Amino acid sequence: MGDGSERPRRVVVLGSTGSIGTQALDVIRAQPGRYRVVGLAAGRNEALLAAQAAEFGVPDRWARACGSDPGALAAMAAHPDADVVLNGVVGFAGLPATLAALESGTRLALANKESLIAGGPVVARARSRGGGEIVPVDSEHSAVYQALRSGAAREVGRIVLTASGGPFRGRSRADLAHVTVEDALAHPTWTMGAKITIDSSTLMNKGLEVIEAHELFGVDYDRIDVVVHPQSIVHGMVEFTDGATIAQLSRPDMRLPIGLALAAPDRIDTPYGAIDWTRLSTLTFEAPDLEAFPALGLAYAAGRAGGGAPAALNGANEVAVAAFLDGRIGWAAIPDIVAGVLQSEAGNVDDVSDVLEVDRVARAAAEVAVSRLRRRVV
Repeated sequence: MGDGSERPRRVVVLGSTGSIGTQALDVIRAQPGRYRVVGLAAGRNEALLAAQAAEFGVPDRWARACGSDPGALAAMAAHPDADVVLNGVVGFAGLPATLAALESGTRLALANKESLIAGGPVVARARSRGGGEIVPVDSEHSAVYQALRSGAAREVGRIVLTASGGPFRGRSRADLAHVTVEDALAHPTWTMGAKITIDSSTLMNKGLEVIEAHELFGVDYDRIDVVVHPQSIVHGMVEFTDGATIAQLSRPDMRLPIGLALAAPDRIDTPYGAIDWTRLSTLTFEAPDLEAFPALGLAYAAGRAGGGAPAALNGANEVAVAAFLDGRIGWAAIPDIVAGVLQSEAGNVDDVSDVLEVDRVARAAAEVAVSRLRRRVV
């Protein structure tokens, strides 16, 4: 598709009215003739969905407000004409769509990290059965995906994921006891949805990305590191066995990894995130503070435990983040609730029903913990 002479690549966008979805449509607008949108799924913003469908000529049957209905999302992901399914659904509800796309043999442009984290073994089997391909949309995993082109798998020494540090970088755990929702949503470099922005503030987002990197690239946890990089210019790095490190750099703009996921192995010709090297003066890196931000350590522990632990981590975190956004718990309680849920044995996950059960139990336990905290505060 590099010369534009082939037919347009046909795209389904799940979560089309959200942050990732709207930016994906920006990319498609900027590449006239290269893509054709054949499906749109949104949450509840029916007015914007209707406008998108009219603009891109998507028929009513394939422009649906699915909410978080997993069956409806899966049906959209199995679109018979799709070449690429972009899964920009927020949270665990994206798992059935991930499975449906992969089982259909379609390329999956994956922004919904939770589905891969919670159902890693199940997703791997779906990919094997259907032959579908995953190209990551997360900026960090896209950076690693690009860097890995520079060497063979056997030559990879370690993967390094970068974290901005969020709005609370440099603060101690004591300093963070009374932060507000507004404080936590004030991300210094990225504009994202509320859930992922809160995850960034706790560093849970980076922990989930560690598990995702393990699942995507088959690298063990001892060879996946996280460094805090406040400028958000270096998005990810691969260190090879000879000591060479290949990094991907760009200004923070999600349209760059989205464009790559839609076009790979080619690149698009719109320079999202291009750097003015005459103005960029400083790039800094530091170790994450695991005492102030224990969520990162919890994610490593869940990943190493395997089985249903990542699904339990994800489910408990979604409940805790929602409770914080609703004002029912404080920010510092988010990792405490997750840690409490992880103390219980999650078992293995061999199929979707196992994943769903682990998720259900973890969410129920997290809700109980939220209720206890509320009673204690009242």
